[in-house]
Formats: sequence, C-alpha cells, structure tokens
Amino acid sequence: MSNNKPLEADAGAMDYIEIANGLFNRVLNELERQLRASEAGTSEGESGLAKTSSDLRKALQTVFDERKRLEHASRTATQGGGDTSLNLAQAREEIGRRLLACATPEEQETFLSSLSDGAIAALPYLFDFWALPHQVAPEGDWRSWVIMGGRGAGKTRAGSEWVRAEVEGDGPLDPGRSCRVALIGETFDQTRDVMVFGESGIIACSPPDRRPEWVATRRQLVWPNGAVAQVFSASDPEGLRGPQFDAAWVDELAKWKKAEETWDMLQFGLRLGAHPRQVITTTPRNVNVLKEILANPSTVTTHAPTEANRAYLAKSFLEEVRHRYAGTHLGRQELDGVLMEGVEGAMWEMKAIDQKRHEGALPDFNRIVVAVDPSVTAHKGSDECGIVVVGAVTEGHPKDWRAYVLEDATTTGATPTEWAEAALDAMQRHGADRLIAEVNQGGGLVEQVVRQLDPNVSYRGVHASRGKAQRAEPVAALYEQGKVFHAGLFPQLEDQMCRMSPIGYEGKGSPDRLDALVWALHELMIAPVANWSRPQVRTLY
Repeated sequence: MSNNKPLEADAGAMDYIEIANGLFNRVLNELERQLRASEAGTSEGESGLAKTSSDLRKALQTVFDERKRLEHASRTATQGGGDTSLNLAQAREEIGRRLLACATPEEQETFLSSLSDGAIAALPYLFDFWALPHQVAPEGDWRSWVIMGGRGAGKTRAGSEWVRAEVEGDGPLDPGRSCRVALIGETFDQTRDVMVFGESGIIACSPPDRRPEWVATRRQLVWPNGAVAQVFSASDPEGLRGPQFDAAWVDELAKWKKAEETWDMLQFGLRLGAHPRQVITTTPRNVNVLKEILANPSTVTTHAPTEANRAYLAKSFLEEVRHRYAGTHLGRQELDGVLMEGVEGAMWEMKAIDQKRHEGALPDFNRIVVAVDPSVTAHKGSDECGIVVVGAVTEGHPKDWRAYVLEDATTTGATPTEWAEAALDAMQRHGADRLIAEVNQGGGLVEQVVRQLDPNVSYRGVHASRGKAQRAEPVAALYEQGKVFHAGLFPQLEDQMCRMSPIGYEGKGSPDRLDALVWALHELMIAPVANWSRPQVRTLY
C-alpha cells in the first residue's frame, strides 16, 4: 500500500487511511461471514453474498461519480464561476446507503458522522482501496511491470496511479520515490491526450493539492514537490537519447511501429536512482518486443479481461462487443487481453479463419464425416484424441465445392472405448455418413474397438505415409481458396491450425485436432477430386 496522503484533513479529523482500512475490513468480514453461510448451504449466505458484492460495485460507481462532479465543478470555477464545495449530504447518503449496506443503520451513522470533510474528499483518491487486483503493483524486486488487459480493463488508470505512487510523498511538497519520469505513447498527441489529460490520466487521478501542472512548451508535467514527467513519442526513438529517468510509463507498446527502437532507447535512459522501474500498459499483440519483455526474469505481469472493469463500462458497449467478437481471435486479444502467439510462416492465420466464420442456417450437405486421430494411451498426460465433424456440399464443379467444420468433439485422457463412443455420438448428432480414423498407431485394433460398439458403422481406416505438415498443406490451400468455413468457434482447434508451418508443428504436444480436420477434409474435398472429370461432349461420325 502506498504512503500517499492526497488531501490535508482538519487537525482533529480521523486519518483517512484508517477510515478506509476500517471500512474495508468491515466489508471483508461480512463477505467472509456470508461465504461461510453460503458454504453451509443456507439461503441467507447465498443471497447476502450476492447483495454485498452488488453493493460494493455500486459504491465504486457512486464515489467516482461524485469525484467527477467535483472535478467538473473545479474546472468550471477556474473558468470564472461554479460551486466547488463538496456535497457532503449527498456523499454521506450515497456512500452510506451503498458501501455500508452490510452494516446496521446505527453503525452507518456512527461511521459517517466520524468523517471530516477532508476524509470524505480523500476517499476517491485512495487508489489502494479502490483498485482492482490487476491494477495493484506486485511485490518484489522487479524492473518491468506489464499490465496486459482487454479494451477498457483499467490499464490507463493503473498506469496513472502507479506514476502518482512513484512521485508523491507523504505531504504535497514531500519528495516521492521517483522524480524524473518518462511518459511514452505511440504519438505525442496520444501521450498527452490519454496519459496526461485523459479521463483516467494523471491529472484526472490527482487530488487538488498534489495535481501536477502541464507545461505545454516543454511537454512536461511538474508536481508541487518538484517531480517532473516528460512526454515522448514512440515514433521518434531518438528523442529518448540523452535524457535519463528513474521511472517510466509506457502505454500500448504492442502497437508501436518503432517499438523495438523506442524500447531500447528507453532502457539506456532508465538509469537514475537505486532501482529504476517501468510499467507497461498494453493490449497484447504478437510482437517480438513484448514477448522478449515478458520472458525477462525481471518482469512481473498482471492481467485482466475487459469484463473485470465492467462496473465502469457502458452496458451497451459490453453487449455489443460480446456479440460481435466473443470467441474470435480478435476478441481473445482485444477483450480477453490474451497474447495470441502466432508462428512465422504459419499455414493459417486467425484473421482469415474469422473472415470465413459461418453464421446462420447451414446448407444441405451431400456428405458429413467424423474424423478421428486416436490417442495411444489414456491417462492425464496423454495426447488428445482428435475428433472433428465436417460437412460438405459437393455438387457441380469442384471449384464450387464448400466444406463446413461443424464440431470439435475432441476428448482428453479417454480410453479407446471412451473416444470411440464420443466419435459415434458425434456421428449420431450430425447424421454423419462415415467415420474416418487414422490407423498408423492402432492398426486393426482401431476398427475393432469401433465395431464392438457399432458393428454396422460405415468406417474407413486411413494410413499416413507423409508427415503432418505435408498432409496439411493441401488442406490449407482449400482455406486460401475460400472453400472451408467454420460453423462456430473452435478455439483450441484454431490455435493448433495457426501453429502449423511448412516445417512442422510449433506448439506443445501433438496437433491431434488439426490431424482429424485434415483427414476429414481429405475425405470430403481432396480425394474425390482425383476421381472427378469434367463432362465432355463426344462427336459421333
């Protein structure tokens, strides 16, 4: 917890940190009590737990709404008018009603009556109390802290508050841990508009007595205690040559066009003080500089999806992005904040798969097959048994044929009987015409296991005579030609696809799901073409 004291309270006022800690402990104890009641199976515990969680979310929104009101009033007053006084009646009523909903009315009144005007005004700026878990700096002797998260996850707020914690001291004029800070965004305008003046920027997050002044001609933020933050653009790496710092905040590193050059220049300048540190707030992208930072032993990370910050995001925004992007590669990156590592030269790219994702009614298929890539062993560490269902429309010329991936029914750690049952169940669900199974490792035993469960199943065993990459190439060509669609989201299958390159599979384990997909499409789209010939007109003499 930082030692910052954002506002000077009245001489006889209760210390606001004690107030916040007491309030936090009160709510925590109530949550623990209700959790125990919930575990015991009482309805009071279950309903109370949900109610207290809801009250806390509403309280957060209430406090920051009041802070925004004060900020707006302050700006209005600076321009020549407006009321900057704190609406104590409203604040006491709202905070008491929501944040202390788990306490008795008598306890609420006692607590709120003990607060001074300074304490009430300080609460919104006590970020250690309000912060979400991913916004709290990890303990330890780290140099780089990477905050990866989805859009709107609160990364900018975390960066602003970390800078505050670095430069502010116990009092407004007391020195903090750092006094020379670099602020770096993709462009100068973005750095200024987001990191400095944004709604979650440094100025908006700073209490009035510690708020830094923006010096436009020097592109600097200057704090009352003398600390200075210099604004830089990642489009000009050479701008970082010369200055030196004891702290730095880097925003959206993964989208910088000159990321590596700018990052290198920053590292040469981050050399002041006993232990200079930097925070990186970014939505992840598969770029080398970010992966190298994450792999560094001196790096710590926190992560959160967009949903983690839902209390401060518009409901309509969340509904729209969930509907449009949930489960897609872009959604996993931009909303879940997951680093989607691709492979150089991969046969598939997630963007192309997403573009061919089918929605709506499916066509009438000429054939549907279930393909199986059996696993050899059946235990926790075993390879998966790839089971994929694909349907195809194969009328007319092969250039007009289309295939649709319908289901990934892959099993993990299954016995031969269990994966055979799963494959047959998939056939029944989709009305499949044939079961295709690779027999390289199981030989005749694969068919034997299947026919023990269904003696009449239409079955064909296939034997791989070429490597996985060679077998996958003609299937990848079908995707490039726009002939294969995914009728749903298959994240694990699609991740395996994006890790297959011409030189082999560059993921962990075996690509069993991809193997099953390859066999299914070979059966439906590749093998039949070899026996297809264009109808010709014969001339009779």
